[in-house]
Amino acid sequence: MRLTSFTDYSVRVLMHVAKKNGALSSIREVSEEYDISKNHLMKIVHALGKGGYLETIRGKNGGFKLGQDAKKINIGKLIRYTEEDMNIVQCLGDQDGNCSLHKKCHFACVINEARNAFLAAVDKYTLADIVNDRPPVKLS
Repeated sequence: MRLTSFTDYSVRVLMHVAKKNGALSSIREVSEEYDISKNHLMKIVHALGKGGYLETIRGKNGGFKLGQDAKKINIGKLIRYTEEDMNIVQCLGDQDGNCSLHKKCHFACVINEARNAFLAAVDKYTLADIVNDRPPVKLS
């Protein structure tokens, strides 16, 4: 399973903002902290604002902050929101069933199970869990 940089940066933005306890953040601030392009961050902040993850304030003293409590931001839902395509292999996204190997290959079933296991694992955690000083699980 590989996530896009859009998802990775979205999580970083939310972590940064969550640690500020309601104070406004800026594109420049996040760009400097994580070495992410300001143009890319503008798209991410816009998308997170549209999704209700961030509250954006325009103007000279504007910025952005969490749009909801960090305990209510589920990491699995966030990943589903930010990832355009969760189909790890092409045949998972084949709506018409036009896969030439469809009747002979069961690889898609295995990959689908793996994707579902990944999502079940990240569904257990919230933004609050990953910004704590202690990791939610033992890292190996």
